[in-house]
Amino acid sequence: MSLLQRLEMRQGQALVMTPQLLQAIKLLQLSQLDLAAYVDAELERNPLLERAEGEAGESAHDGAAAAGEGAAGEGDGEGGEPESWLSHDMSPSRSEIEGDFDTRLDNVFPDETPGPSREASAGDVLSLTPAPYGNTGGSFDAEAPDFEASLTAETSLREHLAAQLDLATRDPIDRLIGGFLIDAVDEAGYLRESIDAVAERLGTDLDAVARVLKIVQGFDPAGVAARDLAECLAIQLREKDRYDPAMQALVSRLDLVARRDFPALRRVCGVDDEDLVEMLAEIRRLDPKPGRAFGTSAVEVLIPDVFVRPAPDGSWLVELNGEALPRVLVNQSYYARVSRNAVADGDKAFLSECLQTANWLTRSLEQRARTILKVATEIVRQQDGFFVHGVTHLRPLNLKTVAEAIGMHESTVSRVTSNKSIGTSRGTLEMKYFFTAAIPGAAGAAAHSSEAVRHRIKQLVDGETPSDVLSDDALVQKLRDEGIDIARRTVAKYRESLRIPSSIERRRGNFAQALR
Repeated sequence: MSLLQRLEMRQGQALVMTPQLLQAIKLLQLSQLDLAAYVDAELERNPLLERAEGEAGESAHDGAAAAGEGAAGEGDGEGGEPESWLSHDMSPSRSEIEGDFDTRLDNVFPDETPGPSREASAGDVLSLTPAPYGNTGGSFDAEAPDFEASLTAETSLREHLAAQLDLATRDPIDRLIGGFLIDAVDEAGYLRESIDAVAERLGTDLDAVARVLKIVQGFDPAGVAARDLAECLAIQLREKDRYDPAMQALVSRLDLVARRDFPALRRVCGVDDEDLVEMLAEIRRLDPKPGRAFGTSAVEVLIPDVFVRPAPDGSWLVELNGEALPRVLVNQSYYARVSRNAVADGDKAFLSECLQTANWLTRSLEQRARTILKVATEIVRQQDGFFVHGVTHLRPLNLKTVAEAIGMHESTVSRVTSNKSIGTSRGTLEMKYFFTAAIPGAAGAAAHSSEAVRHRIKQLVDGETPSDVLSDDALVQKLRDEGIDIARRTVAKYRESLRIPSSIERRRGNFAQALR
């Protein structure tokens, strides 16, 4: 066999991941916060981009096509009548969402005029408080005082403990150790670093660290700087003067309390049933997380990306949340003015790159919104029973089913449903919530959603009586009588995910309630 060098031409297909395609894929899976941060960074970097100001309720695109284009590089290839891409009216029957995918490369979002400013009404209260220094005096023409400037900031747990440390000791060494211990206290109020490690890092004696720790543990709130739950409860009981030998034995065996093993607790504490019930009630009144009253982490509200509401004709109206969409536009007039004065080749290349990047960003944002709306509309169509009747009518659903219905790739649907949520009359739910595994039906019946089965298990447990506590085997039998073929280990797994105790622990809990 001879080795020869020759030229050959071959024809084939390959997907080239261009920077623009990578950008579209990246934007598709970003959450609202990440997308806003990305757009802000592009606004700072690209002089041709600017933020569109206006009311959130107005349409963001004039003449845009209906929802329908797939994710970056993917689409169903079908045409349709143009309609608003911000919303889509969908009946419970099958609805195809088709649209024209021609994307405008100039100003994506129209100029919007803000609403009229609020006029002073007769009901407005005039402040008679003298104006602060620097204002025009106490006349009615002076500006009202800034009440927000007088508001105090919320005190953090560390600041609250540090203020008490300043009053508790004047020794500089103790203050240094105490400050280090306070820094090691987490938001729940627990000390997450051992005193051995603290002594080693500070190069001091272990007894000194233990002594200062006792001082810190005496601060408000009671139970702070404890190293575990037992110590936290013990500190609070000592403050209430309730830490007797029986209570000390109870706190030392919290594992028995968690298992509700009351006979073993009676033997350990040496008390009768009535005393044990009172001791357990005392434990329940304590705070297992004393630092949560000083929480520093802000609560993040889940803002839906899509709203679903009933239409007058009985169908469902699926629309994008305009307030959650970043609105940017390309300043074509500024580009034309600057490009005329550009002489150097580097300046021209920079302006050309900025224009191309800006156009691709606006197009990717529009394509992202269309794809989210298209996937959300198909989810609503598939889960119509949930929106009408609730979680008991949730159907089994996977990514492949939605992808085949709308003509997209399964990975695209996965990116769309990640970090996205739908606002419904039953609350704001993540898109992933509607994708559940299938539990086969008994005797060839239709499959059931795992989330619906979980909900049914909770209903059965909530409806049981103290004299008839349902075991896992009994739950399996009741579910099979309702046409759900499920294994016992699956019932146990779902019960544990719902944080429902076992039947033995529920019987013990009913016994304790009967003694009260």
